[in-house]
Amino acid sequence: MNILGISCYFHDAAAALLRDGDLVAAAEEERFTRKKHDYAFPQNAIEFCLNLGGLRPSDLDYVVFFEKPFIKFERLLLSSMQTFPRSQRVFREAMISWLGDKLWIKHLIQKRLGVPPSKILFSEHHLSHAASAFFCSPFEESAILTVDGVGEWTTASLGVGKGTEIKQLKDIRFPHSIGLLYSAFTAFLGFEVNEGEYKVMGMAPFGKPRYVDKVEKLIRVMDDGSFELDMDYFCFHYSPENTFNGKFTQLFGPPREPQAYFFTSNSGYPSYFGDKPGNYGELCKQNEYYADIAASIQKVTEEVLLKMARYVHRETGLKRLCMAGGVALNSVANGRIIRETPFEELYVQPSAGDGGGAIGAALYGYHAVLGKPRRFVMEHAYWGEAHGPGRIEKFLKDSNIPFQRFEDDDKLVDRVASELVKGKVIGWSQGRFEWGPRALGNRSILADPRRPDMKDIVNVKIKFREPFRPFAPSVLAESAAEYFDLQEPGRHYPARFMLYVVDVKEKQQDKLPAITHVDGTGRLQTVKRETAPLYHQLIKTFGQATGVPVVLNTSFNLKGEPIVNTPEEAFRTFSRSGMDALVLDHYFIEKESL
Repeated sequence: MNILGISCYFHDAAAALLRDGDLVAAAEEERFTRKKHDYAFPQNAIEFCLNLGGLRPSDLDYVVFFEKPFIKFERLLLSSMQTFPRSQRVFREAMISWLGDKLWIKHLIQKRLGVPPSKILFSEHHLSHAASAFFCSPFEESAILTVDGVGEWTTASLGVGKGTEIKQLKDIRFPHSIGLLYSAFTAFLGFEVNEGEYKVMGMAPFGKPRYVDKVEKLIRVMDDGSFELDMDYFCFHYSPENTFNGKFTQLFGPPREPQAYFFTSNSGYPSYFGDKPGNYGELCKQNEYYADIAASIQKVTEEVLLKMARYVHRETGLKRLCMAGGVALNSVANGRIIRETPFEELYVQPSAGDGGGAIGAALYGYHAVLGKPRRFVMEHAYWGEAHGPGRIEKFLKDSNIPFQRFEDDDKLVDRVASELVKGKVIGWSQGRFEWGPRALGNRSILADPRRPDMKDIVNVKIKFREPFRPFAPSVLAESAAEYFDLQEPGRHYPARFMLYVVDVKEKQQDKLPAITHVDGTGRLQTVKRETAPLYHQLIKTFGQATGVPVVLNTSFNLKGEPIVNTPEEAFRTFSRSGMDALVLDHYFIEKESL
């Protein structure tokens, strides 16, 4: 049985294909269109999934959409009516966009894929989130927590999964949303909503949560983790552009300028910012205030999630928890949940946000609607498009790009590890690209984590991004406990997907300065030989040469662009940056030879 899952029309449109309950392929549309967070109908991602599965649309048994458009439209209409006339622009724009394609998803799927209406099913937004976590997990039974901005009406839900069933117990409804609260602070701190939330998480350790009391004026939290926002401070429910209003700025002051450089006395002043300004000290104080705001909203978010998790544990008595929704990408909060709640195991799949709804919709249709037994566990994130040696070599030769081809893995990893030890920065593109927003060793930029200057080198040469954002460590799963405060790292699925932030052990921080954040933490990825054999071998070889089986890993893209997919995109990014070498499969290209 072939089932296609689709998510689109908010952000991170995606498609996923199941065959007899096993995942065949999954990809976000942005990887094909090169539009970051592309929300359009995922035609390219669908075609990729079908091509990889050797299918035509007529071979599909079902197509499942990840939410119910008419219920979402109802929420837009009722919310606009409740806040009219302030919401007149939201209402007008909703009519234009929703009366076009967004409302008529069934007709659009029929038109694009040629499948009959009887094959088209609809899940609900948070059921898709719940299914994307529980049905990808190894758990026969678990509690489920989903938290995001908003689906149809729901913004958070608590539930239980058992076998092929998911039962939702409680939910929180729009406009009360921890995701939208966090997004309001994302905008206040000068970052793009639905794009910059992880920047707030990275900024927070440079500050102190001094303004928790002010944040708590915006939200009333109950003992069970349910909450209400004071809507007097927000305008996301009636404004198409703004999330917070004048009362919010009266409380927190003027928002941070989006183009302003961020630096504090702790972050230092990177060379790529140019000469230090004359009022450096004053600007440091301003930035430290914004860092304190970031620390405060991060703290409040963590505490709400901890209360939710403790409550669902009390209600269910279960030892395992599955999480999904965009807020489940908050890896700092995830680390605290596994450390500070009674749950013994946590599962978060790598595309926990709206993109992951495509997998959730397909799995919900297969298991919960059709009652088919479970057999799939998402052990890794490598579900995207691959490009074989023939394609790569043809591109290199047609483009007159000099290269060296290594015939076996040992020689390749020896060369790459040697370059890393020399302080070179390597673009590393292997196999199928990753599902979700994290680069996990198939579309990564790699460097030596032992060098204190490597953060600035990678930022100056390659990423051109804010200095407060940390770089992640990829570490052998069997060595992770030696360097990071994570017991039995091999059993923690979120650590495979770079979805935990944990302490770097104090005695190891001097060995890993480039991946140790200002607060002594790291957002680690544990690498298992069974799921990433070549990447595991590279890290192991680097460890044999240096005594440290860890590499610095950051996503293979430039600022503002999606992670690369094809050899052409990888080479273009390599050429436009200061990377020293590029590895495409077993093909090695040196910048000096170009």
